[in-house]
Amino acid sequence: MPTPTDPLAPLLSLEGVPSAYAAARDGIDVLLRDRGLRRTSPDLTAESLLLGAHASAVLEGSASTLDEVRAGEGDEIARDAVRLSTQALSVAPLLSSAPLQAFARLHALAATGSVEEARLGRPRDPESAARLRQIADLLLGQTRAPALLVAAIVHADLATAAPFASHNGLVARAAERAVLVARGVDEKSLTVPEAGHLAFRGAYESNLRGYRDGGQAGLHAWLLYAPEAFTKGAEASPLR
Repeated sequence: MPTPTDPLAPLLSLEGVPSAYAAARDGIDVLLRDRGLRRTSPDLTAESLLLGAHASAVLEGSASTLDEVRAGEGDEIARDAVRLSTQALSVAPLLSSAPLQAFARLHALAATGSVEEARLGRPRDPESAARLRQIADLLLGQTRAPALLVAAIVHADLATAAPFASHNGLVARAAERAVLVARGVDEKSLTVPEAGHLAFRGAYESNLRGYRDGGQAGLHAWLLYAPEAFTKGAEASPLR
């Protein structure tokens, strides 16, 4: 039988990409190893998820402060982000077996109460459904690409395809975190990639536009941006 083609293999030949992802992964591994994963508690994961929910909500347009979100007093976007974050990790195992179900579940968690029930977890149109299948195939296939790179591609594809009726940014960032869990980068979800994106908000938003509209150059720029955000997200970990 022919060997399956690795769709991400060409990305590993782009200048600076392999070394950037290796450095980001090394930094995350050092953080998690040095702090001793066996000594961490569920409270640290909960804090990481809360920090991520707040950062993701701000990127989605929320005006709520972290203190307001922590007190349960955030605006609607923040409440949606928190609801999503509290359940997102339970979706991670589906990414390796039923990613379409995982994406649908993430959207349903984020958008409950904001869109009619019939649209929860459902793609907007046939083109959106096809894009979701492409992203799912990426997760189901075999690749030599680093897990961080896979997470970055899933994030950008979901954010720029906007396949759901609403909350696509929240879903994309939650999916990125879930990939990091599912692929063993950060199994207890102690880093805060959403905070990394918020810290670099201007670059984050411009690189997503470039990914959508900029062809190969835009793709390359996103791939070089993402490891910086992952590194910044590790610095935001409550482990520190």
